Amino acid sequence: MNTPKIETPRLLLRRAFPEDIPGLFEIYKDPEVMRFVPVFPAENLAQMEKIYQEKWAPCYQAPDQYQYVICLGDTGEVIGYIHIDMEGEAHDLGYGLRRDWWRRGVASEAARALVARAQADGVPFVTATHDRENPHSGFVMAAAGLRYRYSYREQWMPKNIPVVFRLYQRNLDGREDRVFGRYRQEYPWFVEEDVNG
Repeated sequence: MNTPKIETPRLLLRRAFPEDIPGLFEIYKDPEVMRFVPVFPAENLAQMEKIYQEKWAPCYQAPDQYQYVICLGDTGEVIGYIHIDMEGEAHDLGYGLRRDWWRRGVASEAARALVARAQADGVPFVTATHDRENPHSGFVMAAAGLRYRYSYREQWMPKNIPVVFRLYQRNLDGREDRVFGRYRQEYPWFVEEDVNG
């Protein structure tokens, strides 16, 4: 996949390049931004470069990957990242945003655009999970058309802390009966069902 650019009214989503490492570092170094992300904050640019080489660059060598930086459409400034993980069964949507851009609808705008792209490409469904202590992330998922399905408790690695995750899902192929159930089966500490049925 060549990671085609995606434009929205305010944003440009595009693949990341090595020159974006300083911009990504501004996101990855912030403990508040990384609090609900399964990665420890980056301590310096060298560590951020290693993260880029190990986690980001390989995505652009593989087919069917959705790994983007979120840029301001008018200036090109990198203010976040967003991806859909296509390596596993779940097709998990994930994102991170520089703190000075929180609560402005940026993540929702980017998520809607990326999910629309995935649907156009024939991806059958998208999932996303958020820590129950981070309800704002759930608002982003709902804004992108994902619906809450169930919650489960996991000992979250690499941070090794217990977390109750809320799973959201959107079926893009018309199969409304599909619910991705692996997490519910894998983690026996089941919490709650979709109350909206």
